[in-house]
Formats: sequence, structure tokens, C-alpha cells
Amino acid sequence: MTDTTRPRGPVTRNPEPAVTAVVGLLVLFELTSGVVQTGIAPLLPALAAHLGVDAVDTNWIVSVQLLAAAVCVPLFGRLGDLHGHRRMLRIALALTAAGTLIVALADTYPLVLAGRLLQGPLAALLPLEIALVRDRLPVAGARGAIALLVGALALGSLAGGVAMGLLHSAVGDLRLVLLVPAALALICVPVSYVAVPESTRRAGGRVDWPGVALLSTAVLALLSGVGAAKNGAWSSLAALGPLLLGAVLLTAWILVELRAAEPLVDIRALAGREAAPFYLGAFLFGVFYFGSQAPNATFFAADPATAGYGFAMSALAISLVSLPGYVAAVLGSFATAAVARRIGYRPTLVAAFALVAAAFLQYAVLHDEVWHMAAGSFFLGLGTGLALGAMPTVIVEASDLSRTGIAAALYNNVKTLGGAVAGGVFASLLGAFTSPATGQPGEDGYRAVWLAGALCALLAAGLSAVARRHESTPGTAAEPAG
Repeated sequence: MTDTTRPRGPVTRNPEPAVTAVVGLLVLFELTSGVVQTGIAPLLPALAAHLGVDAVDTNWIVSVQLLAAAVCVPLFGRLGDLHGHRRMLRIALALTAAGTLIVALADTYPLVLAGRLLQGPLAALLPLEIALVRDRLPVAGARGAIALLVGALALGSLAGGVAMGLLHSAVGDLRLVLLVPAALALICVPVSYVAVPESTRRAGGRVDWPGVALLSTAVLALLSGVGAAKNGAWSSLAALGPLLLGAVLLTAWILVELRAAEPLVDIRALAGREAAPFYLGAFLFGVFYFGSQAPNATFFAADPATAGYGFAMSALAISLVSLPGYVAAVLGSFATAAVARRIGYRPTLVAAFALVAAAFLQYAVLHDEVWHMAAGSFFLGLGTGLALGAMPTVIVEASDLSRTGIAAALYNNVKTLGGAVAGGVFASLLGAFTSPATGQPGEDGYRAVWLAGALCALLAAGLSAVARRHESTPGTAAEPAG
């Protein structure tokens, strides 16, 4: 039987001060993560023009990073459980820095995609940090640290979205602007060697490399099929072939995981009444959270004189009109713990997803004025911030202490996988409504994207409402998540 409780190596006798003293460093990493993740959003139209790609292909600049994250997150989480979360945190930071630098210096579309691929481990930072603090802190302290880290991520997203637009407006050089998040990511690498303690618990066993290979190829095949259908040609062989192959590989992966002694992903845990609704909700969360970034940016940048919609905005203007959403996301993420103490985590998630659905529905109906989009951005950000703060706590507290890395990683994995799928699906929706006269997506394409986001948010709210309440077992540190 696998030993999942026995520490390997020296165990810190008084771990709480050791972690609380370096939470500031972990906050720095999450601030940087937020800048890297969202800083590119207002720059997407300028980057697309620089590379000579259209609005549909621009979605893949976002999607390829999410594709890499879908594989990296569970892999890094499992390696962290086996060999130490600090070690894998350092590797993730190094790869992210390298990818961010490549994106800044690249002059071709394939090279930008390669850099975004290297940024995949960026999504593993938060799960690794959550595992570190939960390994070293009691429940109350871990909850506070997790809330602080999630809030830092939201704050970094706010800073990144606004700062990149301001810099681009002031400097006018896209490469210099993209070098700013690259410099921040490079700084984080040596900082991670300063005082971050290693986790004390180790899981036994080994990495499920067959599961990694099958998951990687299945996701790649599925997204290749979605990409081939970007103009609505779902019945073509170029789309159906990879989609069928991906479905077969995904089925094989599930069978392998069910039989593996040390699976990459605990499929049985995913299927339980306690966890399954939240994980499925996390997948839907990723669909609208990541999938709407590129379409919203290209809608803002579209010239109404030629496209019939949009506002012909610069990167700075896109940042400013998105500012209410960034601010609301920060407020929501920091307020999650206080709200959940009053009404519980389940009602908090339901309310968060309801806000998101309302925002997308408003986008679909009202999007002719800038203030329409700014108002929708506020409610979308508030709902997103509350969901970002509540969902990881619910999922992590339902897991065994020795497998917190893989549990937190699995949450991020299904969320980023949802975003990767959404990037391709939303690109296909936009492509299906392309105007023959302009060669750009029609207004109905964006309306379809927003309605799809509203549907996903409503489904996530329903799943959160019906999820079975988690109860602690004697002797564990977890408390009821509901």
C-alpha cells in the first residue's frame, strides 16, 4: 500500500512562522502570475496586427497556453506531492519566465505559440502554493493564506490589464511592453530560492507517465479538431477525424486511470457526489473565465465603420473599459472568506455564478455603448472574484492532507482545460459568423459567445447548488466546506 502520510526528511517543529514569514514571497509570485495571465489581453489586437493573424487565430494565442496548462497542472501537482512542492514551484517559475521572454521577443506566430506553450506551468503556481501553506499551517491559517494568494492573483490581474494598456499607449513599442512581464517573471526565479520552505509531507508511489501521455495527446487531438472547425465546418473530415481520435484517447485515458495504482487523476474521486459537481463546475468556470478574454478584446478593438460593431479602441482604452471588472474581481476575491462565513461556500458559489450569467446576458442584449460593456465588466469581475476565492477552498478541504497538491492541481486543471476547449469552440463560433464582405466575425458571433458563457455560468450555479455537503472525518484537519 502507498504511504501517503509519512514525512521524508526533517520535519519543522514549529512550521507556522516559517510559512507566514514567506507568504509575501508567494504573494509576489501570484501578483506576477496575474500580470502575465491578463496583461496580454488588451494587447491581443496589437499583437495580432504585428503577427498578421485574424481575430479567429488570435484565440489560439490564449488557448495554446491553456492546453499546456491542462497537462502541466496535474503533472506538477503530482510531482510536488512526490518530490516537494517548493522544488516544482521553482521549475514552474523558470519555465514561465522562459516562455514569457520568448513571447516578448518573437516576430512570428508559431514562435509566439511556442512561448505560450512554455507558459503552461504558470497555472500550476497557485496549486503548488496552496499545497505548501496547507502542509505547514492549520486550517484557519491556511484559509487566510489561500484567500491572500487568490486575492494577489486578482490584484495582479488588475495591475496587468491596466498597466499593459498604459505602457503600450505611452511607449508604443509592443516588444518593450511585453518585456515588462518577462522581467517580472525572471525576477521571481531567484527570489524563490530566498526563504520559501519545502513541504514536509510526501506521497509515495510514482508518476503515472502513461496517463500523462494519453491526456496530452487526447487534449491535443480534441483541440486540433475544434481548430479545424473554426469556420463552422464541423462535419468535415479535418474536424471529425481529430475529434473522434481525441474521444477514443480520452476514453482510453479514463480506463488507464481507473486501473492505475497511482493515477495521475483520481477518476473515482471526480465521480463522487461530493466532488463531481464542483469539478464539473470548475470546467464550466474555465470555459467562460478564459474563453471570453480574446473575443471581448477583439470586440472592443473592432472598427464600427467597417465591422458594424465595436469601438475601435486602443490597448489603453480596452484596459480602462475593463478596469471595473478587474477592481470588482479583486474586491470579490478578498471578500470571499467574509461572505462565506455568513452564508456558506455553496451559496457563495451559486451567487457568484449567477452574477456571471447576468453579466453575459447583459453583454448579449446591451453592447452598443461603452458604459454597457463597463457595467457588464463590473458584475462579471465580481462574480469571477467570488468564485475564484471560494472554489479552491471547497475542493482542497475535501482532499487528504498528503494529496493536497494533486487536489488543488486537479481543480486548476479542469478549469484550464475548460478554458482551452472554450478557446477553440469560441473561435469556431466566431468563424461560423464571419462576414464575407469584411472577413471578420459578425456581431452575431460575439452574441453567440456571450450566450454560451451565460449558459455555462447557469449550469455551474446549478451544480454548486446540488453538490453534496462535505463532512469532516475524525482526525482530519478539514472542516465542512459548505
